[in-house]
Amino acid sequence: MKQDILFLEPVFTHNVWGGTRLHNDFGYDVEGDDIGECWGIAAHQNGDCTVTNGEFKGEKLSKLWDEHRELFGNAKGVRFPLLVKIIDAKNDLSIQVHPDDTYAKEHENGSFGKMECWYILDCKEDEKIVIGHNAKTKEELEDMVNEKRWNNFIREIPIKKGDFLQIDPGTVHAIKGGTLILETQQNSDITYRVYDYDRLSNGKLRPLHIKQSFDVINVPAKSADDSIIEEKFSDDKNSIQQFIDCEYYKVFKINVNDNMEFTQDADFILMTVVEGSGKINGCEIRKGSHFVVTSECDAIELEGKMQIVASVSK
Repeated sequence: MKQDILFLEPVFTHNVWGGTRLHNDFGYDVEGDDIGECWGIAAHQNGDCTVTNGEFKGEKLSKLWDEHRELFGNAKGVRFPLLVKIIDAKNDLSIQVHPDDTYAKEHENGSFGKMECWYILDCKEDEKIVIGHNAKTKEELEDMVNEKRWNNFIREIPIKKGDFLQIDPGTVHAIKGGTLILETQQNSDITYRVYDYDRLSNGKLRPLHIKQSFDVINVPAKSADDSIIEEKFSDDKNSIQQFIDCEYYKVFKINVNDNMEFTQDADFILMTVVEGSGKINGCEIRKGSHFVVTSECDAIELEGKMQIVASVSK
């Protein structure tokens, strides 16, 4: 039986910095005032989405990857390659960094590294985000961290709704409170905390990963001018804008204003509706819908008024 689209039930996480917007803004059936992440398209041991439609209803995405690779164009790889999240940062996230594949494979039980990117769904006016650092050498980096000179170490850059940021492994970064993002990343859950504001979680300080951070942080940091890609389309027209084409993924935004069609020429496409509502190939979708367009889908027909962030694995 042919299955063009796999609709998915998300997995949610409780975080010390999380809030209520995943319930209030997206209508997800999840309670609590500390809901930090919605793992919308995930096949990871720490969060594995369930298919909600068709022949494979009730199956985990990881199981389909293992047992029905034909749905994904018989793509290679022992694990599903990408993970898509929506993150609600009510408070600041820790200052952190991720390893690349080589380091993670050696030090994290064969895990993928973590390259990721952010699409800013919403943020405060005149908001900033932590991207990069100000150390010029490894020695200066270690001195700044060991001496807790965070104001000197951390580099903040201004952001606005609609901005897109690529976060390579080795990049110091942190989301600030009041920011809502969609994150596309390698299928990994490895994060090294450099600084966590000395805050408590369940009465205890969360662990830091200073040695690992020193091992993987890139010095000097990439130029701040190279960090942000801006949206370039009008909401009243059908359009597709590609944000990034890197080693692991291509990410693009689809703006649907009435009806649009295009052929499916990838092994599979990951999609999340971030605004509005409509239909895909006759199926109702709305803000917060997550789904995989499989290789069994020849053409994609979209109708309605909505915005979709989509990604393709490489």
